[in-house]
Parts: sequence; C-alpha cells; structure tokens
Amino acid sequence: MPDEPSRAIRLFGTEEPLPERRELRAGPLVCTLEAGNLRWIRLGGVEAIRSLAYIVRDRNWGTYNPEIRDLVVDQRSDGFTVTYEATARDATQAYRYRARIEGRADGSLLFEGEGEALSDFVTNRTGFVVLHPVDVSGKPLTVEHVDGRVVESRFPELVDPLCPFQDIRALTHEVLPGVRLRCLMEGEAFEMEDHRNWMDASYKTYVRPLAKPWPYTIAKGERVQQRVTLEVLGSPPAATASAGPAVVTVRVGETAVGRMPALGLAAPAEHLAGALARAELLARARPAFLVVHHDPRKGHGAAELALAKELGARTGCPLVLEAVIPCLDAEGKPSDDLSILRRDVEALRRAVDAARVAFARVAVSPACDLKCTLPGSVWPKAPGWRDLLATARAAFPGVPVGGGMFSYFTELNRKRPPADALDFICHTGSPLVHAGDDATMMENLEALPWQYRTTRSFAGDLPYWIFPTAIAMRDNPYGQVPAENPHNIRQAMNRVDPRERGLVGAAWYAGYLAHAARGGLEAVTLAAIGGPSGIVVTPQPEPRPWIDAAGVPLVPSYQVIRAHTRLAAGEVLQSESSAPGSVQVLAVRTPRGIYATLVNLTPEERTVRLEGPGLQGLGARRLGEASFVAACSDPDLLVAGPAEPLGREVGLGAYEVLVAGPPG
Repeated sequence: MPDEPSRAIRLFGTEEPLPERRELRAGPLVCTLEAGNLRWIRLGGVEAIRSLAYIVRDRNWGTYNPEIRDLVVDQRSDGFTVTYEATARDATQAYRYRARIEGRADGSLLFEGEGEALSDFVTNRTGFVVLHPVDVSGKPLTVEHVDGRVVESRFPELVDPLCPFQDIRALTHEVLPGVRLRCLMEGEAFEMEDHRNWMDASYKTYVRPLAKPWPYTIAKGERVQQRVTLEVLGSPPAATASAGPAVVTVRVGETAVGRMPALGLAAPAEHLAGALARAELLARARPAFLVVHHDPRKGHGAAELALAKELGARTGCPLVLEAVIPCLDAEGKPSDDLSILRRDVEALRRAVDAARVAFARVAVSPACDLKCTLPGSVWPKAPGWRDLLATARAAFPGVPVGGGMFSYFTELNRKRPPADALDFICHTGSPLVHAGDDATMMENLEALPWQYRTTRSFAGDLPYWIFPTAIAMRDNPYGQVPAENPHNIRQAMNRVDPRERGLVGAAWYAGYLAHAARGGLEAVTLAAIGGPSGIVVTPQPEPRPWIDAAGVPLVPSYQVIRAHTRLAAGEVLQSESSAPGSVQVLAVRTPRGIYATLVNLTPEERTVRLEGPGLQGLGARRLGEASFVAACSDPDLLVAGPAEPLGREVGLGAYEVLVAGPPG
C-alpha cells in the first residue's frame, strides 16, 4: 500500500489548497472576502446578500479564476477598504480589472470595478453579479428600473423560468423588521434570473441583459466601469459572528411525510465495459435500476446496449433507457419532420432488438433539447411532445414511456411537457454550473425543494424521476463541452471533478438524498457505475491521487449509495435541522425498524443534539476521515460490523456521514 492519504485527499480528492478567506466588519455588517469577492454579507447576523462578485466568463459560460495581485486589506475599527488588481486570461485572450471595496460604519458598502481588455476579449459576461439568498423567496421586493420607474413586487416563490425583472437599477428588500437593504447597480442595465433553475440557492442579478448578443467582444484597450452600492435603510443591531452554530438540534417525529424513492445509478455507454469488471461490487450496492444513456450521434449502438444487458444481468438491476433521438435532417440540422422522427425511433428499436435487451421503462428526448435555449430565443425545430412520445410508445408497447429533459431542470422549466402525454417526468441536475467551490456545492442543495415544488406545479401527480445527477458534469447545455481538468482542481462544469472521490462528495450525495426523500420523488439516479462519477473505480486516463496508487476498488460515495438503497419504499419520517445548511437529516421507517442518516455539510466539526422517539438504541456507523481508507475497500462499512450506540448528542467531523439503524 502507498502512504496514507493526506487529509486533503480524504476530504476533497485534491491537494489544491482551499481559498483564503478573511472576515471583514463595518458597523452592523459582516462579510467574507474570498478570491477578491464578497460572500455572506450579513446585517445584524442575518444574511442579506449571498454574494457580491466581479466575474469574467468565457464564450462557453466558464468562469475564469483570476490572478490577483497587490491585494491590500485595511480593516479599521469603523470599517474596511480592500483594493487589488486582477487578470483573467487563457491561451488566447486576457482581461485586467482593478477593484476597490469599502465598508462603512453605518453598514453601507461600495464595490467598484474598472476593467480593460488586454486583447480582443470574447466573453458571455464580464462584470458584477449580485446573489440574493434563497430565503427571500416570495418576500416583498422594490424594483427601481433604469428609466426611473419604481415597482413594488416580490421575489418569485415557484421557480421562474424566465427573467422576472429586467432593466434594473436598484433592488430593495427587508432583511430584518424595520431594516431594508438597497442594492444600487451602475454601469449598465442589470437583470435578474431565478438562479434556482440551475440548483443555485439564490436569485442572481447580473450585468448585460441576455437580450443582447452573446458571446460579445470587448475590444483591446476598451474600458469597462461598473459599481455596486449597498445602502442600509434603518438601524440594524450589532454584528454577530458569521461562524456556524456550535450545536445543531435535529428533531425526528413519528409522522410519515412520504416514501423513500428508489435509488439507481447512471450507466454511461462509455463506462459499461469497465463497470463489468466491478459487477460484483455494483451488485452489492443494490441499486434499484440502471439508467442507460444511448446517443447514436456518439456512435452508440447494439454493442453498447448488449453490454448494458450483461451488466443488468450480473447486477440484478432493471434497465431504464435514456434515449437521445437525433431528429436531424440530411444537412445535420434539427428537424420536426415526423418521418425523420419515425426513422430515428425505428433505428433505436432495431438496435435494442439486435442486443436482445429489455427495458423496464424508456425516456426519450430530441437531441436539440440537450442544449439550452435562452428566454426570448427561438426554439430549434423538434417534434412536438405528443408526437415524440406517441412514436416512442408505439416502438416500445407495454413499457412506460416518459421524458422531460436529459439536461437540467432549467430546460424542463422553460419547455414544460403536457403532463397527460407522459408516463413519468424527468430531469437531471448539477451543483456546479456557475461556481466551482465547496461551499457553493453544498449551499445549492437548498434549491432542491423549490425545483421539486415547481415541477409538481405543472406535472401534477406524475411519477417524478431524477435522471443522472452528479457532481461532475456529463454534458454542458450552455457550451460545447464540460471543462477539462488536467490539474485536478475545483472549478465549475468539470467533466472530471476530484470531489467525487472525497468525503465532501459523499456528503453531498447524502444531503441530496435527504432532500429528495422529503420531495415526493419516485426515483433518484445519482453518481454512476464507473467513470468520473463512478462509485466503483474503473479505468480512466485522468490521474486520481492516492486512489490509483492504492489500487482500491471504491470511492466513499459507494458507502452512501449502499446504505440507502435498502431503504426504498420505507416511510420517510418528518424531520428538521435547526441549521439545515450545516447538518442534514433523513429518517426512514422500514419493517426492520428506523434508520437515520446525519450528514455534516461543512468542513468544521459539528455537535448534533437529537430529539424525538425511536432514535435511542440504534447502532451508528460512520463515514469520515478515520474510516476513509476502509471506505475505499470495504463495501459493507455502513451496513455491517461494529456499531456505536447512538446517544442524545453526537459529534460529526468534517463532511462526516453517520448512518444509524436497528442493532444487528
């Protein structure tokens, strides 16, 4: 065996250092400086703004990690000033900007940015982005427009598929009773989108309206000046520390709020062969199904379907077909011609017959819907929902046929299918579309209940499936491809993300399941059979620190999947956490007894106080730093072997998952 893995590898799967953070104070205001931008701006201890950032994006919506120089932080007794210079660059272009941030004694704040293109600079967005936290959903909002109009409105409650507010100059909302915050944005017209569409737990107000052409070019030497001012209206109480709670109270009741969804794995065609070598371990994880992705544009055919059949047989898993229907004309352009639709579905049926594979259910999507269509843009030609589903149903008689989007909830929300045409509805998800840091990844779990409620608002009681969802991005609806990651770092839209191999990734999956269990879903597809999001280790060209050297067969997320597949159809009990952004809880009653999962979503230790009947006497097992090595080799870590008694208080280490169940 190689040396013991470092703490960084155990937690994050990468040795990349964590970003430096510094807490800043100005009267009643407390915020965190990170990478030149501000996070968690609080007034009197209440989060008012989740993020205030100057960002630079490329033509694929990828966000640059700027090089920061000459950073000066002056924290005074009555406020602070921050100045620096930053450069965003790649092999073909560069953009430099100077920033100044000032926090004042009354809690007001100014953030100025002046940029200059060092070359012709192609970008989809360059400038300020303001995030309001998801907790303001449905609350009053005053909108000042560029033309001087003032409109009293509210933050959207259900997730708005479009841009709820445009041509914005300022936004004002109540933070505390009698305390309001006015956010003034200057330099260009701003607009707001409901960030929850992308699983971001915020409302995003950004520069340069989407109605303008993009990508656009900032000419070499051209200067860009913008400014954001936060003005406090009222008298907030004194600032409080921004650290998380020392003790989190978790309550579990006796009332059932739903059924535990079935839990399955993604089965990407390119990783089927590698997964067959780990079929025994995958079978022990007991996934309820495998979602087989099939896209003839990528060369998928009967051979890949035959591999899926073999993997299904060796794992005992029913197969679900996720079929991309090309719907392309002779010139390779999207088409709504029904004869082309029938041609493509018939070709799919022939491939399925040639492989002699059976599917328990089938979902279909035209290929063009794998890419984003922005509000106000013209949708590409595609068969209508009813024609698409009727054609698929004729090709697969007796099999439930559904659809929605193989991309994200965003696209489903913008192109809503008729519920009566579907046997089930589906979409996927990603926590790292807009930012690539650990805190954002965990925070974005907060958006899930809103996505579930919004889907129910137009899908009714249809069976609701989450299709392949993972930390690493399998496809990029907003650019050509996901980002490559040769340096094994944290970044948005990674095709290969190191956190899939760390405890932080396992904690994210456990947190997702806690939300999904309360969301009334029928089935959830998380992680994969192999590859970048695989719960077992299969061959791949990208280096995996320690994992490759040790030759281990598993990653920690295996343990989370293994521990929760056995709970399918159990009664999900009412539960709550006093700090849901720090600790999530899931409690399920099965014929064997009650099972409870506690997950620490933070890198700090947490103490959890348990309240409620049925928890005492349970035996607890842990997935954490001390058990990381065992988690990569022992498939039964969280389901068998020695267990500690679950007490009234338990400590959870960084990103630790505790699973408790009946003794024995």
